[in-house]
Amino acid sequence: MEEITVVNVKCGGCQNTITKTLEKIGCKNISFSGMTIHFEGDRERAKKVLEKKGYPESGSKAAQSLLLKTKSYVSCMQGKF
Repeated sequence: MEEITVVNVKCGGCQNTITKTLEKIGCKNISFSGMTIHFEGDRERAKKVLEKKGYPESGSKAAQSLLLKTKSYVSCMQGKF
C-alpha cells in the first residue's frame, strides 16, 4: 500500500477527482485519511498526475504554487459533477 499526503483537498469533489484520476492510471483500493491518500499502484506516477490536477505532494515546492491552487479549484468543481 502506498500513500501520498497532498495539499488543496477541500471537499468530497476533490476526493472524487483524485479517485477518478488515480483509477485512470491503474491505481486500486483508494482511500483517504484527511489529505493523505492510500492506494495500490505506482507512487511516482500518481504524484505526477495529481500535481497536474492541482494536488501536489505536501512539502514539495509545487505545493506553494498559486497556479496549482487554482487548478485544484477547477478539479474540485469537476469532481462535484
